[in-house]
Amino acid sequence: MNIISYNVNGIRAALKKGFMTWLQAANPDVICIQETKAHKEQLDLEIFEQAGYSYHYWFSAEKKGYSSVAVLSKTKPKHVEYGTGIESMDFEGRNLRLDFDNVSVMSLYLPSGTNDARLGFKLNYMDEFLEYIDNLKKEIPNLVICGDYNICHEEIDIHNPKMKGVSGFLPVEREWIGKFIDSGFIDSFRHFNKEPDNYSWWSYRANARNNNKGWRIDYCMASEPLKSNLKRAYILPEAKHSDHCPIGVELEF
Repeated sequence: MNIISYNVNGIRAALKKGFMTWLQAANPDVICIQETKAHKEQLDLEIFEQAGYSYHYWFSAEKKGYSSVAVLSKTKPKHVEYGTGIESMDFEGRNLRLDFDNVSVMSLYLPSGTNDARLGFKLNYMDEFLEYIDNLKKEIPNLVICGDYNICHEEIDIHNPKMKGVSGFLPVEREWIGKFIDSGFIDSFRHFNKEPDNYSWWSYRANARNNNKGWRIDYCMASEPLKSNLKRAYILPEAKHSDHCPIGVELEF
């Protein structure tokens, strides 16, 4: 099973930049999309079906043009879970899970902490999400949580490790993602690749992408029971439909 995760920073904008041509070439079995910034009624859903993704699910924020996640799949899931059931997070459309026979795949879009109010919201979200996942793993041990976590874990994951006062690389955020991994998850990319200069997001400012001044804030986290099933993990920086790029993980069952 080849799973890709991609924060598209607006699915309608990405479609205009050749997203479907890229998707058909990449050909994942499942793609988790974050920040669609759309309700499904605003999209021509037939284009996804024609590309082989007969099963597509959309969980949108109440606010139009904001946040929102989706998962497209070639095979029919056993169950689809919209949100977490936690009211304080679900109104922003940030979690969508598909359960298959061997694994459950979640598309996650963690909030960014762009100001004090949003940082407080993010930190609360992180605490509630970790508790939710701790309980979920008891029911579903084989879990892949793909998405934009809006956090760099280690200094190797950011082009300038001195940026310790910026949300996304705050000590409290880094400590949380370390705790998340220690709770029973594998950062699939780092499982296979220990090299620096691998990023998944670049600012639109100061020619950051061309200079590879990036952050690795997107992850495919696999629960520990899937360790022997992990075959490959990768980042696709050549895909340029967004300020993020796609990342992926391949599992064998």
